[in-house]
Amino acid sequence: MYETIENLLANNDIFTLTTVLGYWDGLVMTVQLVFLSLILGLILAIPLAIMRASDNFLISRSVWVFTYVFRGTPLLIQLYIIYYGVTYIEGIQDSMFWPIVREAFYPCLLAFVLNTAAYTTEIFRGAIVATPRGEIEAAKAYGMSNGMAMRRIILPSALRRALPAYSNEVIFMLHASSIASVVTIIDLTGAARDVYAKYYAPFEAFTFAALIYLSVTFLLVFGFKHWEKRWHRHLRPLS
Repeated sequence: MYETIENLLANNDIFTLTTVLGYWDGLVMTVQLVFLSLILGLILAIPLAIMRASDNFLISRSVWVFTYVFRGTPLLIQLYIIYYGVTYIEGIQDSMFWPIVREAFYPCLLAFVLNTAAYTTEIFRGAIVATPRGEIEAAKAYGMSNGMAMRRIILPSALRRALPAYSNEVIFMLHASSIASVVTIIDLTGAARDVYAKYYAPFEAFTFAALIYLSVTFLLVFGFKHWEKRWHRHLRPLS
């Protein structure tokens, strides 16, 4: 791996300062897009997961339809529908929202938010319904209402159990963000595509981008492993 990096950096005809800065700008765009998508998707997914775990059939089924649609169709198709479909909304080009939605970033962000919210909802729903019955009974014994038990007992416990699965969703969103380049966003993959188009060096351009994705993934895995050990330290056997 280190030899590959040295060989790539040794090719001064391709990896000039301008090219490296292009990769840096693409990385910043990728991190910004993924971070906002995950934060907004998480905010949306928590109440949806509670509704999905509800005993009310209509509430639970309506959320199920949402998650089924967005988990059952490719993210690229969802991006195309939202990006190109927004322009067909009657009156949208004359509205105050047009300066926002005509930019590729916001339709792309919306597609990513809805997609990750669907997956995260099912992850958290599974963790909620897997809450040990004893914890719920203990909350009732203390006189907690259903809302208080959900807020103070069930959700914290479910979020800890969902952390390993959610870490996979975070990594998936990082990798899936590479499709943002198909709607003119210059992310990390888009920067590699620009290098390829300029220098006709697909191997060097995309290999360097892959190494950057690999490095960011390593940092994410390391961070989630640290959080898992911290949040699950009460489960470790006493030495």
